[in-house]
Amino acid sequence: MAANETRAERRARLDAARLYLVCSPGGGSGSGPVDLPDLLRGAIAGGVDVVQLRDKRLPDDELAAVANAVRALCERLGALLIINDRPSVALEAGADGVHVGQDDMAVADVRELVGPDLLIGLSTHAPEEIDATDAELVDYIGVGPVHETPTKPGRPAVGLELVRYAAAHSPVPFFAIGGLDSQNIAEVIEAGASRVCVLRAISEAEDPERAARALRHPLDARPAES
Repeated sequence: MAANETRAERRARLDAARLYLVCSPGGGSGSGPVDLPDLLRGAIAGGVDVVQLRDKRLPDDELAAVANAVRALCERLGALLIINDRPSVALEAGADGVHVGQDDMAVADVRELVGPDLLIGLSTHAPEEIDATDAELVDYIGVGPVHETPTKPGRPAVGLELVRYAAAHSPVPFFAIGGLDSQNIAEVIEAGASRVCVLRAISEAEDPERAARALRHPLDARPAES
């Protein structure tokens, strides 16, 4: 949980992770005034293993200031911290890794920038993107969006078929993502996912801890796959 952990140590924690939360510096998915520390304390107590901090608008210095505080909280509570899109902020904040999309900086360039010890996550939306994942550079992938979601406007849903494909072919651990909640998580687990990533299902819940537990329980019933 320390900032000087090796990639192998972080990767071992990632391999054991089941539930991943994406949130904004404001606390939620961007739609409401949620206190971020309260959200994270509840979510991690309920079973969140990985926290991603995402904001497209804040300048790097402001995001880094938030990320430093979140990193300290995540270290204390035992969760990995990932920064979306901004490798330099991940480095400055002492985060555990960075997550990029297909249209962001190339993963080879990200790895060169962040060095050998930080985790790198990559979004995938098609079989060929899963197949092209370089396990030497990338530590995990996000697979989705399974369902259409307002947090990714214009991005068509990939459905369960891509989850099945990832379960059979992904060279690294994968997290199913996109419109997932306690009402539909069973179908992605049945399709082969043992890890999921959510936003609104926890960040917009009245009780984030209870919401996280409702997602974590069915995941724990399925053995994790690497």
